[in-house]
Amino acid sequence: MTDQERLAGYVEVWWEAVHDLTAVLESLSPEEWDLPTDLPGWDVRAVAAHVAHLEGILAGAPEETAEVGEPAHVTGMMGLYTEIGVVNRRDADPDALINEIREAATTRHTALLADPPTDGQAKPPVIFGGVPWSWETLLRNRPLDVWMHEQDVRRAVGRPGGMDGAPARHTAEYLAESMGYVLAKKAAAPAGSTLVLEMAGSEPFAFAVNDAGRGERLPEPPAAPTACLRMDRASFVVLAGGRRPAEPGAVEVLGDAELGNRIVGAMATTP
Repeated sequence: MTDQERLAGYVEVWWEAVHDLTAVLESLSPEEWDLPTDLPGWDVRAVAAHVAHLEGILAGAPEETAEVGEPAHVTGMMGLYTEIGVVNRRDADPDALINEIREAATTRHTALLADPPTDGQAKPPVIFGGVPWSWETLLRNRPLDVWMHEQDVRRAVGRPGGMDGAPARHTAEYLAESMGYVLAKKAAAPAGSTLVLEMAGSEPFAFAVNDAGRGERLPEPPAAPTACLRMDRASFVVLAGGRRPAEPGAVEVLGDAELGNRIVGAMATTP
């Protein structure tokens, strides 16, 4: 597969994620826009505002400024940056936010189809917050961000769904790639330790800690891994996304229970 083909695939998944998110937002009652999400300090309206902000910047809108103060839920410079879009849209009505997301995404989608990127390591001409991402990183991350926020909204309003489409699989399997880092660094497993993640809807992911203490992905699951985690996609997403604990009994730990449970407690890899 060429870079252009792979990047075009990310664009297609992102476009599907945008449609799914806006469809969920359109279905909400006025009261549901004020419900809190799993993201500290953000209600449903803030989540929509955040997506509108980033998609607008990527579509060519000027960078925004706002006095965000020092919110208790914000950690790091990127958190302060994303808070700008939330503050600037605090009084926006739902239709305005939905339309802003759709219009910005449509502008960007049209541009990406007209002049598709061909080199994954090249730098996009426009990116938010000055992050030093390549086309590969940017286009691979946008479906993840949009779909994760769709799920934030769904959990907030009690409407589960959207777990079987291309954006769901893309996001879950992208996040699963970080489990080698979780095994080696966050859970501090010793060299030689192995982990298998069996997540419903995907092929198993296997990792080992090498002699340098780094987690690396294995081509095939070992017959007897040090630890094995079994769970559904929704449970994996809330854990890896740092949203909330999984439902009781949703995660099965096999092998070294102490290590397995340590891994489960350290799975969050998104800011």
